[in-house]
Amino acid sequence: QVQLVESGGGLVQAGGSLTLSCAASGGTFSAYAMGWFRQAPGKEREFVSTINWNGGNTDYSDSVKGRFTISRDNAKNTMYLQMNNLKLEDTAVYYCAAGRFANVARFYDYWGQGTQVTVSS
Repeated sequence: QVQLVESGGGLVQAGGSLTLSCAASGGTFSAYAMGWFRQAPGKEREFVSTINWNGGNTDYSDSVKGRFTISRDNAKNTMYLQMNNLKLEDTAVYYCAAGRFANVARFYDYWGQGTQVTVSS
């Protein structure tokens, strides 16, 4: 059983930056691909980014490509999401997940509780 805890969310002005972290425990972190998803009020959870087990392969949604960077440190059992040039529409609860390298939520087995990111004008 893998436990995931997100941190780093907060309030930021449009155009600003934030870095989210996802700390894993209770399992073999490097055995899993990791992903970030987000859910805005009144909307379904959507894919943001994913990274394979060793960081050699990544994927992003079109809405964040070029602005967000996913990375992981297997020695620290931690994944990151560097978010630059944040937009109002990036406001959401961000979730990290562990599972397969995929852009679909159903391929992920473990989920964190989420961290709120709010972008203001």
